[in-house]
Parts: sequence; structure tokens; C-alpha cells
Amino acid sequence: MSDQKQDQTYDYIIVGAGSAGCALASRLSREASRRVLLLEAGPRDTLPFIHIPLGFAFLMDNPKVNWCYVTEPEPNMNGRRIAWPRGKVLGGCSSINGMVYIRGQREDYDHWHALGNEGWSYDEVLPYFKRSEYKVEGADQYHGRTGALWVEEVANDDKLELADLFIQAAVQTGLPYNSDFNGPSQEGAGYYQLNIRNGKRQSSARTFLASCENRPNLNLVTDALCHRVTIENGRATGVEYSVKAGKTRETLRAQVTGEVILCGGVINSPQLLELSGVGDGERLRSIGIPVTHHLPGVGENLQDHLTINVQQGLHDVTTFFEETRPLAMGKNLLRYFTRHRGLLAHPASQAGVFFRTDDQQERPDAQVHFAPAASESDSKGRLKTAPGTTATVCHLRPESRGCTHIRSNDPAEAPAIRANYLSTESDIKAMLGALRRVRDIFAAPALERYRGHEILPGPSHQSDEELLEYIKNVGESVYHPVGSCKMGHDEMAVVDHRLNVHGIAGLRIADASIMPQITSGNTHAPAVMIAEKCADMILADNGAQVDAPHNSTGTSMHVATQKSAAAAATA
Repeated sequence: MSDQKQDQTYDYIIVGAGSAGCALASRLSREASRRVLLLEAGPRDTLPFIHIPLGFAFLMDNPKVNWCYVTEPEPNMNGRRIAWPRGKVLGGCSSINGMVYIRGQREDYDHWHALGNEGWSYDEVLPYFKRSEYKVEGADQYHGRTGALWVEEVANDDKLELADLFIQAAVQTGLPYNSDFNGPSQEGAGYYQLNIRNGKRQSSARTFLASCENRPNLNLVTDALCHRVTIENGRATGVEYSVKAGKTRETLRAQVTGEVILCGGVINSPQLLELSGVGDGERLRSIGIPVTHHLPGVGENLQDHLTINVQQGLHDVTTFFEETRPLAMGKNLLRYFTRHRGLLAHPASQAGVFFRTDDQQERPDAQVHFAPAASESDSKGRLKTAPGTTATVCHLRPESRGCTHIRSNDPAEAPAIRANYLSTESDIKAMLGALRRVRDIFAAPALERYRGHEILPGPSHQSDEELLEYIKNVGESVYHPVGSCKMGHDEMAVVDHRLNVHGIAGLRIADASIMPQITSGNTHAPAVMIAEKCADMILADNGAQVDAPHNSTGTSMHVATQKSAAAAATA
């Protein structure tokens, strides 16, 4: 694999080397006769903070590796603009995320299938989750141990006492203890599974791409900003992109004999479609872009998990406040650089909870990321670390829908993002219920001897009106946006159930933007699954041998894949 190759005709062109793009490149380049081009707008993942797990905190607003998007003023969030970090680096969002491995719930995927997306039920996607995974503790009905994506449990000697106490408190409120959020049931409290190995982040770049980096048929080009997909007579024929050439940028073109696959993510995939003339015709004409194909759903159906922090003051138990004091921090630095353990090897969250916001919910609709850290404002309004802890809770299946669209024909200009948070009464009710349920956990007996004052929202916020105002003032994205190029067959769908862009041959999308509805949890694992499944569909549709996974009963998926391909060919 080399950044310097100038071959310009390929079997497959993948745009975006993020969570999905790296996995897809690994699969498609396995056959030496297939020539694959992988384009990434950002640089290589050489920044040290990427690989130190706790370093994620320094990546959320770093423009060297992050698109640093922000929404338009949100009408239901008191006009605030909300930060939407997105990875602009090899590995994409998997190089800047919190390293928590969550797949979602069975019902999420069964709902996709019920919407008319053949092949996307839970039983049909589980084999792809398992195939992509290397579960350190071993394979079972729900986990694999042959894939590239490293997944491990929190080590016993790395578990914080406070995380154990939080889990005990959650159980005392009536929730079950859950040893595997990716197993038969998601509900309960427990420890997350993590994409961390030997104290280092395991991004898609460090796993999938590392496994194929020496293949001569794979050409990776970083710092390559894709301008458009070239489309002739209704078929994608290649891409136009630019690379750095001294102080300027040089425009290059690559041709494709097979397919172009967009893996740019929830913002950049619809952006590239619109730049290519694929989208709502009236919108495109208004900014001077010739319409290649009218597809009004491009950029619509945008969904995200809104999250709110509950911060609880504590005493007589270790938090990050104590661990970051000068002497303790020195010990933590020594421990990390000699053993790759301790504070710096900590993910965004070790422990979590999935619960129902009210008794009417049939399954969990809220998720907590627990962190042993808190902050308070000093007399001058500056934030400082405080002895306490934070449970940030999000509503998992919001009804609110937003959109993202380009502002001009300039590929370097950030698109407009409208999340449209809290636009439905049900979303407001769920957020209020989630916040109150977290307060109940902090009030449980397990934390009684350690409990101080509530830092946020604080004792002055008790009524629904007061709590809603708090959510509007400080609520943030938990960085799980999806859905802007949704899969389906209705008039607002962008791709079909085989991820082909409607109306354009030789063009697919394989990333979280294709989700018709957001999954119940973090989105890195589902994005990888989408790429794994897309790879099989591409190979099957192009007459190649498919290394099919097995379903949960051990039956080969190869026959089903081939039947689905044949059905698509005759549709």
C-alpha cells in the first residue's frame, strides 16, 4: 500500500477511510486481481493523542484530525450551535471516539427489515458483527474471534472502585446486572466492551487497514479531498479529487471499472452526492449545480442522540480529581508508559447503563456513559476539575429529524447541519425521564457514604420546566449522527437494501448515513458491520467468491447472499 501510486483506473474506489471505509478496503482488496483506491480527506493517524485512550479528550476540537462541524442555531435548544466532531484522519471517527463497543438492540435491525430492507434483520446482520470481531475472551453465540476489530472487557485491575459503586447503585434501583450489553439483552448496568488493546486505541485504521497495508493492489491516498463522483449516462465512472501540491492543491481524476463506494459518513457522503448533482433538483439548481439525478432524500432523515450530563459531587472515593493531582498524575504517566495501564488507558466510559425512561417502553430507550470526573465553575466562571462524577444520558430512539445540505459547490465548505433536537413532545418526555432516572441512581444506598452535593443540574432544578430549560442550555451531541442517506424503497430513500444509490449504477454507500433509524447505542460497531455486509454484496454482484459468514445457528449465509444478488439483478 502506498500513497505515491499514480495508477488511475481501479476496480473499486472507496471514498473515506473511516470506521466503514477501512473495513471495506480490507475485504475488497483480498483478491490480488482487484485494484482498489482508498481516498481519505485527512492525514495519517500519527498524532500521539489518537493512540492513547484518554487522549480522545484532546481530539474533540482539534482541526488537524477533526472536521469540527457545528450545527446551525438549534431552535429548540435556545438557539445554540452544537458541536459535531467528525474524524478527518485515517480511521475517521474510530480514531477520535470513546472506544466503546456497542451494537444496538435486536429490535433495531428487525425494524430495518420490517421497513422493507431485505437482509437486514438481526439474525442476518449478527454474522457480520461476529466476522468483524476479535473478542479477546473468546467466541460464543454472540461474539467472534477471527476478525480484525479488537474487542475486550475492562481488565479487573483497571476497574475503578467508583465504577463498581455506580453499577451497584443502578442495580439497587431495580435494574439487572448485565455482563454483556452485546449479548441476549441490552438492559441493565455493567461494564462496556472496548476497542483498546494493550493500552492503545484500536481504530479501523489500526485493525482492518493494518491487516492489508502491504497489499500491492491497494492504493491509499491521504489528504485527498474528493470533489465529486463523475457520472455518465446514469453510471458512476470515477471520482475527481485534489491532493496537496506544495502550497496549493492538484486536481486528479480516477476511473473505475467496477463501483464507487462512499464511506464518508453522515455529513460527507450526502455532501459528495449533492456536489455530484445527486439530490433534490430544486435545491441543487438554486446553488448552480447541474442536476444529474433528482433524489430528494439526500441529506434528509438526519438523527442523533442528544445527551445531558448529571454531575454528582463525591468525597472519600477516588475520581479523576485526585488522579490528576501532580504526584498522582506523575505515577499515572509512569504506569502508562511502562505498563500501558492506569488513567491514560481509560476510555471515555468504563461503565454504563441501559434503561427504560418509563414503564410504557417495551425495551431500553436510554443509555448512560459513566465517567469518574466532574467540573465546577470558579468565581470567574472558569471550569475546573472537581471531586465528583458524571453520568451523561441520552435518549436512544429520538423521533426528531434534521437535515444536512451543502451551501455551495465548494467541496471545502462545511455543509449546513440542522439536528432539530427536541422537536417532538415524546423526545422531551424521554429526556426528562432519563435525567430523573439518573438522579435516582445517584440517590441509591451504594453511594450514600460518598455522596456530596449535586453539581449539575443542581438542587434548584426540580420541575419539568426547570429541567427542560437545563437540557436546552447545556445538552450536547453524544456524537452518534446517522441516517442522512437512508436505506429503503420509498420516495425519500437514497439507497436500496443492497446499498445501491437509487438511479445511479455503480455507486453505493456503506456507512452510518444509510441507517433508516438510529441504533440503540454507539455507532462505530454498526458502521463496521455495514461495511462487512456491503463487501459481500459487492463481491456477489460482481461474480466474485464470497467468504460468507455464518448465522447464529451456524448455517452458511452464502446461499442467501447469492439468492439476494440474483433477485436484485432481475428487479
